[in-house]
Amino acid sequence: MTTSPSASLALQGELKRGKINAVPKAPLDGGGETPAGRPVFFTTITSSNRRRLFLAACIASLPWLAPTHAAAQEYPGRAITFVVPFGPGSATDQLARAIGQGVTDQSGATVVIENKPGASAMIGASDVARAQPDGYRVLITTNTSHAANPHLYNKLSYDPVKDFEPVTLLGTGGQIMVVHPKSEAQNVADFLRMAKENPGKLSFGSGSSSSRVAGELLQQMADIELLHVPYKSNPLAITDLLGGQIDMMIGDMATGLPQVQSGALRALGVTTPERSPLAPDVPTISEAGVPGYEMGYWFGAYVPAGTPKDIVARLQELLHEATRRPAAVQFYEQTGTRPVTSSSEELAEFQREETDKWGAIIEKAGIEKS
Repeated sequence: MTTSPSASLALQGELKRGKINAVPKAPLDGGGETPAGRPVFFTTITSSNRRRLFLAACIASLPWLAPTHAAAQEYPGRAITFVVPFGPGSATDQLARAIGQGVTDQSGATVVIENKPGASAMIGASDVARAQPDGYRVLITTNTSHAANPHLYNKLSYDPVKDFEPVTLLGTGGQIMVVHPKSEAQNVADFLRMAKENPGKLSFGSGSSSSRVAGELLQQMADIELLHVPYKSNPLAITDLLGGQIDMMIGDMATGLPQVQSGALRALGVTTPERSPLAPDVPTISEAGVPGYEMGYWFGAYVPAGTPKDIVARLQELLHEATRRPAAVQFYEQTGTRPVTSSSEELAEFQREETDKWGAIIEKAGIEKS
């Protein structure tokens, strides 16, 4: 049997306390030392210390137990980085900052937000997948990286299942279809008519898989042809929509609704089955001209695979409580996002279901892998 350093220290302690009789072993080749020059001992175990040594051996066979428990008690002992695979100002970015404030309020640890947009969230996801599994680099992401991308790309730079340990869900939300105020489209029906009169000439922008698939599904269900313009994140697409470079976008409420409320953009419809309480005058796309149309998105937190379970559990506690803190509550209320949390196992099962669901939606929309 091999023993860990911790077991060796335990045995040395027994020796020092005189509870194990140490007796010089018979000399090797006539000497009392090994060829390396070290004294050799064997131990005589008495009945009084047999139980103690048995327990020490048990601990030695589980070398990760004590260090992991200690690490979890100390976590977080330094700054935590939340990696956001979308740009500043995106819904995911806003939520990460709100949740980070809640974590800091509880633990005193600084939470750093690191935006790594691009490649449909693959850059940020890959970064965390390759990070040290110690709980200090956390991916705050959406269904884009962990449910949709496997159906959109032939090759991913990460494995959404094998490379991550799920921590918790953080919320679910709907999207909003917006156009420039000067657009001729006053409603969904107008936009569909314009698209049919000008096939392939009207454009829509997207900065996430959710946004892209929403536009692709609209084309399929409404039998129209639009030009897709990809962006690193939704705020960049909004910027071009405001400037008149693209004609339409279906994006998250957190990004689009403030522009609608300020009059900078016009809302044509929402992707949820029911109208949003934040925009009760905006119809659903389903009722406005595309029966059965429905899309949404979700947020979740992940850490690298191999992160100790105790640390995952502690981080989960911090994130759950953070969703109830003022900064997060304000985000949920202002964006119409529904706060939802989960266990690691529940998020893993939810992710499996959502991956199948998004696969079916992408197939229905006729999107081929690139």
